Amino acid sequence: MTAPCAKLSFWGVRGSTPTVDPSTWRYGGNTPCLELIAPDGTQFILDCGTGLRMLGNRGASPSEGASAETHIFVTHYHWDHIQGIPFFAPLYAENNEFHFYSFRSKFLGRDSLKQVFEAQMAVPYFPVDMSAMSAKRRFKEVGGGDTFRIGENEITTAWLNHPQGCLGFRIETSAGSVVYATDNEPGDAKLDQSLRELAAGADIFINDAQYTPEQLASTRKGWGHSSWMDGARLAKEVGAKTLVLFHHDPDSTDRIVDTILKHAREEFESVFAASEGMVITLGAPGERVEAHMPGSRTALRREAHFRAHVCGVTEGGHAFEEDTIVKDLSLQGALISLKHSPRLQSELQVTMETPGVNGMERMQLRGYVVRIDGETEKGQTSVGVVFTD
Repeated sequence: MTAPCAKLSFWGVRGSTPTVDPSTWRYGGNTPCLELIAPDGTQFILDCGTGLRMLGNRGASPSEGASAETHIFVTHYHWDHIQGIPFFAPLYAENNEFHFYSFRSKFLGRDSLKQVFEAQMAVPYFPVDMSAMSAKRRFKEVGGGDTFRIGENEITTAWLNHPQGCLGFRIETSAGSVVYATDNEPGDAKLDQSLRELAAGADIFINDAQYTPEQLASTRKGWGHSSWMDGARLAKEVGAKTLVLFHHDPDSTDRIVDTILKHAREEFESVFAASEGMVITLGAPGERVEAHMPGSRTALRREAHFRAHVCGVTEGGHAFEEDTIVKDLSLQGALISLKHSPRLQSELQVTMETPGVNGMERMQLRGYVVRIDGETEKGQTSVGVVFTD
């Protein structure tokens, strides 16, 4: 029998406000939005930041032929987690049905989530109101500590430490468990314990890592966010299998996130930094978690044929060196065929030989693995690299 499989896709990973800076291009600038397709075909959406627009525009529904309904969990009502709602095209199609879940805010009272939707699209903030959305919409209030089932999946919630309140969600599927705990600041003993219970033994633990430990101890204290160090320590403490650093600060460039990822991997073995387009596949419990980038961003590409020497780290954590040929080159990166399979988001040193006026010259570049396509030829792996130096 085929083992059950779940697919987790990242459509928005930035916190607080979207970014379009070239320096944040590699990890992406859309605000929080994730999609989980469970083994039973149920489609879950986690938060409705600007990444929701991209999800809605991607074409055919991944759950086509399975469930016609989509279940959307909203962690809280701050702008970066709801601002994609008016631009989510499927909400304007009458054959769609959406179930929204979030908590009753003490500032809004009954039907808080529905109120937030209506207020965001009210005059003078938006040109059309919610009456333009012809899809069926149902709203359900949940609170911390609730447990309920959707299809074959069990959902558990927990309160997180964030101004005006926030929920964390755990989704148990037959392929494994995903815990989504963004916008949380450590330091409240009761809420820290509820997060430990929520994340215990999770296959995927997605945790807020907006600030550095230094920022969290000084200028950003009380703002409701966490650091890579807190996430790594918690993942280790509760036996989570893979940690995903999430909710990157808008002022954190790709280089800064690279550094954060490097530090986190020194504390916890299986760590990824959330990146737009990243997909994590969960297999049967006990199997290794896989993550990949299914495609690269558009770039000016040309066929090439350069001899190159590559140094990096394999998925198993072992240093390697090998000689190869670069066959596809752009102004921003390259597609390289390797015998070794490097770790996604790991650093590679690439030294290429190029013809010059004085004969063959060496060009030394540093980059990061953003794509792994598996075997293109027997014993070879096609590796996409974005150059940073």
